[in-house]
Amino acid sequence: MASAADTVRTVSAVKEIDTARPPLRLFRNAAAKLAMTPMILTVIFVFIGCIIWTIVYSLTKSRVLPASDPFGKDFVGLEQYVRLFASSRWQISITNLAVYGGLALVFVFVVGFILAVLMDQKIRFENTFRTIFLYPFALSFVITGLVWQWILNPAFGLQKSMRDLGWESFTFDWIANRQMVVYTLVIAGVWQGTGLVMALMLAGLRGVDDEIWKASRVDGIPKWRTYVSIVIPMLRPVFVTALVIVAAGIVRTYDLVVAMTGGGPGLSSQFPTMYIYEFMFVANLSQGLAASVVLLVTVAIIVVPWAFWEFGRRRT
Repeated sequence: MASAADTVRTVSAVKEIDTARPPLRLFRNAAAKLAMTPMILTVIFVFIGCIIWTIVYSLTKSRVLPASDPFGKDFVGLEQYVRLFASSRWQISITNLAVYGGLALVFVFVVGFILAVLMDQKIRFENTFRTIFLYPFALSFVITGLVWQWILNPAFGLQKSMRDLGWESFTFDWIANRQMVVYTLVIAGVWQGTGLVMALMLAGLRGVDDEIWKASRVDGIPKWRTYVSIVIPMLRPVFVTALVIVAAGIVRTYDLVVAMTGGGPGLSSQFPTMYIYEFMFVANLSQGLAASVVLLVTVAIIVVPWAFWEFGRRRT
């Protein structure tokens, strides 16, 4: 027979084991989950709900906010999508977005990284130069568009100034040229976005251990090779963050185009956001909703596989 003391010790040990057990997975970080509940509900009912509403009513022929059953007499299936892809205006918009987005991404990252590398050399008046390069990002795209419209206007901008200085044959009328106007938007976009990328890259470069630079100098490794083989791979999270911010800004480009070119000359500088806005609020609601869905799906095709690859690789 076990003594009373042994029984007491056994009961105490069981209690200690029970108290040492981790809480159920459902109740872990209960306070944090409770605090996130309003945001989760907002995402479910507002964000996801609006996406579903947009998809459903893009399958109708409603020209205004619908008040009838979407699957009643107004239901037309994929008709709005067929009309969308047959529209030359939408094709021009997508082409312009692809050209603008590709060139803007390349130049913003290349110029921003080069500026960050130069700023990382402990130059004099670094704070002044950093403020100057970052200042354009503090401006709204409307201001940026108006300023660059004045600069590139052939009547009184850069072309007029150069001709007044004696270069009578100087011509820079891209903003009035149907074939070149999208590149003026690239110039303005790069001018505004480069400072942000520079600041992010500079913060990443300042986080690189000095021992890496000392070791590369001792081993006689060229500085450019150190950047390419060691530093840039270390800055991968910074590049990803900058890519997400810049790409999101490119996809929703609207105010820059409206302020700078108004979508012209003609339809030569139309963007998908302009198409969506004008059809949703002026011409044909369901056509604008269909364009919104196409743009959402296009972004999802790019973002979702990347997210699975990025976060899935971290878990493994």
